[in-house]
Amino acid sequence: MKRHAPATERNREPLLAVLREVLPASGTLLEVASGTGQHAAFFARAFPGLTWQPTDGDAAALESIDAWRAEEGLVNVLPARLLDAASDAWPVEHADAMLCVNMIHIAPWAACQGLMRGAGRVLRPGGRLVLYGPYFVEGKETAPSNLAFDESLRARDASWGVRELGAVSREAGLHGLQRERVVEMPSNNLTVVFRR
Repeated sequence: MKRHAPATERNREPLLAVLREVLPASGTLLEVASGTGQHAAFFARAFPGLTWQPTDGDAAALESIDAWRAEEGLVNVLPARLLDAASDAWPVEHADAMLCVNMIHIAPWAACQGLMRGAGRVLRPGGRLVLYGPYFVEGKETAPSNLAFDESLRARDASWGVRELGAVSREAGLHGLQRERVVEMPSNNLTVVFRR
């Protein structure tokens, strides 16, 4: 039941450094697309004052998330819930912060649109949405690895692909989210912070 993603081991420390600067000390954090559950287990230990609500659109992923939760024995991680980012029916009404790692490029654009709609609805005023993943940035040369990754994603599913940061930011703006910060990360990824 418990899944393991090697990329999670590689990106969790650099991402934690950014999260320490932008997440509140207490409240509820909604993680969208929790995947294996490794991030929830690792980050929740680093933020004992935050109640972590992991979610995923894949029912099979929920078992892995809950297996990580059980193994780590973390009291501040809630049972995983099913959440389709593209849907308007979310199982959480309010959150003080949100985290979404490596989702919008391996999902249709409708998932990014739904994520922003949901964040605009669920985040409390001043709450932050933190995204992590690869992006194309207008006016900046794209790393060859991101071009190759985009090509491989689109070969698997034509609706997937590395997203343009400007388009993501414009979509966020439609729902009351202001881009606050962009942090360069290892392996040509970015952490992007929006504030409601």
